[in-house]
Amino acid sequence: MTALPDWMRPPRAEGWFAEDLDRLPEAPRHTELIDGALVFMMFPQRSWHGRVVTALTVALTDQATEGVEIEREMTIRLDARNRPEPDLLVTTLPYDANRTSYAPEDVRLVVEVVSPESAHRDRTVKLLKYANAGIPHYWRIEDEDGSPVVHVYELDEPTATYVPMGIFRDSLRLAVPFEITLDLGKLTPPRRT
Repeated sequence: MTALPDWMRPPRAEGWFAEDLDRLPEAPRHTELIDGALVFMMFPQRSWHGRVVTALTVALTDQATEGVEIEREMTIRLDARNRPEPDLLVTTLPYDANRTSYAPEDVRLVVEVVSPESAHRDRTVKLLKYANAGIPHYWRIEDEDGSPVVHVYELDEPTATYVPMGIFRDSLRLAVPFEITLDLGKLTPPRRT
């Protein structure tokens, strides 16, 4: 068995805390903290995932109203032991070149584009954690035979749980967190026969 590098050893007996991610320059890109455990992306992302995230970033940025920013692959400091990194987030904070994470109260929407490696976390773990943190909107985008399908959730504040608001296959039109209209077929290149 190969020995672990020193940086992979928790700095304290209680394990890892959210602020520790800012002090791990040796950690792989896209390292998350879930329940005090470091989570690494162990497989390369598929082209489909990258295309959807990029196209969605551009589309949301083009439609965002004043005072709304779109961020890609930035962590959210949910609490002392959880700092997940969604594929996209929508915030009302102004751009800050030195920011390394967001607080949940500054996030209006979280988007996770599901990959085989992240499917369980995106469908269950993160769904619960983002809701418990009070993030008002959550989108989960699944690959359905090469086409993106968007599962939209909205927070029910009294219960701190997400309520399904719809499953969108061809197009999406929403009024929250800002006016959004998407042609979902344009998030991936057309199939060539």
